[in-house]
Order: sequence, then C-alpha cells, then structure tokens
Amino acid sequence: MRSTEEFEEFARASVGRLYRTAWLLVGDRHHAEDLVQDTLANLLKVWHRVENPGAYARTAMVRTYISQRRRKSWSERPTESLPEVVERAGDPELRLALQSALSELAPLDRAVLVLRFFEDRSVEQVALDLGKNTSAITTRTARALDRLRAVLGEGAAQLIAH
Repeated sequence: MRSTEEFEEFARASVGRLYRTAWLLVGDRHHAEDLVQDTLANLLKVWHRVENPGAYARTAMVRTYISQRRRKSWSERPTESLPEVVERAGDPELRLALQSALSELAPLDRAVLVLRFFEDRSVEQVALDLGKNTSAITTRTARALDRLRAVLGEGAAQLIAH
C-alpha cells in the first residue's frame, strides 16, 4: 500500500508536466491550475490502489477536462484587471493562432492532439489513456489535424504534427 508521503513525492515530481498538459487542454492558466488540482485530488482518493499513477493522472485529467467543458459555467472568466504580459520565446502569433484553433476543436479531439503531439504519446498510449480503441484515436487525430489545417493553413498545422 502506498503512503501519503509517496503521493506527495509523486505530486511534486509531476505537477509541472501535469500543468503543461492542462494548459494545453484548457488554454488558460487559472483553469489549468484548477484542472491539475482536481486531478491530484482524484488521484489521492484512489492512491493506494492505482498501479500506474502517471497514466491514471493523465486519464483522470482528460476525462475531468471533457466533463468540465460540458458545463455552462466553463466559459465564465471574471476578472478585475488584465493579466500581466509576460515575454516568452518563440512565435507569439503562432502560439495565439494555435491556442485559438485548438479551442475550436471538440474537447476529445483537442485532448487527442495534446496527448499525441505535445505529450509525445503513441496512438496506443492515448487509446489506453482515453479508453478508446486505436483506430478511433487514429481517426480523431486525422480529423482534428484536418480541422487545424483549415483554420491555420497547411504550413502552421505541419509544425504541430512534427
């Protein structure tokens, strides 16, 4: 049986990776932080019987994300002031275009692309994480990339898939 200390060690080691995946899924810092917190809280409940905590966390995160997207309150974003602007390396226009294009995808399609290309997971791993068969993941990947190509243009979509 795993201890609470082992959970805390896992959480500290995984929070950065989980946050990155969450941000790619939701496209918003605050929702990403909430998604990571919900994922770790769900994992803690079953910690003593989970064999592969990393896989469980990814699966729980994607399922929580998809479930949250179905709620009407998802799009509410109250704020009193504008967030700070942070300089980041890379192409900000491409990043914004990608974020916008990803937000137009269905939650499951977005999750498939994030896991496949940003988390560099195989079709089989994504299928296992999402409880789908590999042909469904392959089909969703192709359709989601086609949708991104339509929104971004062929050149920008190729950057994602490679």
